[in-house]
Amino acid sequence: MTVPITLVEGDITRQHADAIVNAANSSLLGGGGVDGAIHRRGGPEILAACRRLRATSHGKGLPTGHAVATVAGRLDAGHVIHTVGPVWSASQDRSELLASCHRESLRVAAELGARTVAFPAISTGVYRWPLDDAARIAVKAVREAADPALFDEVRFVLFDRAAHDAFAAALAAEDA
Repeated sequence: MTVPITLVEGDITRQHADAIVNAANSSLLGGGGVDGAIHRRGGPEILAACRRLRATSHGKGLPTGHAVATVAGRLDAGHVIHTVGPVWSASQDRSELLASCHRESLRVAAELGARTVAFPAISTGVYRWPLDDAARIAVKAVREAADPALFDEVRFVLFDRAAHDAFAAALAAEDA
């Protein structure tokens, strides 16, 4: 038995889930794309929690491929799990770091008791990871790491039809 993986085209900040994953930058202090949207909609409580992390356990920021949780502020979620995706490189294989973002986010979610987790398409925006490859890595990592005893659903919330189609193809290939 595997954890159901669902795909939704839409805005991750509008999702109801126990945990929403943020494609953060290493500073944890907000940014553009998904990170900026989560901070804007979630409100100042998320930024305050991130500042506390920077003042204590993550003084140098969050390393690529790692994950850490904060409050969700005004989001319809119990927690935000921040993970830093790798920047895509044509000359260096960083696939393991992208897979680690998903595994580590699920590890943190399990520690929090979060049974539903919503992911964006990590690293596919400003970090330029090719969508089809990112989808393949993400789906495979989630399939391997999501324990059905711990999770009821993992949801990929995808910003447009192209992203949805890429993740649907990756899911179909993984389940074949």
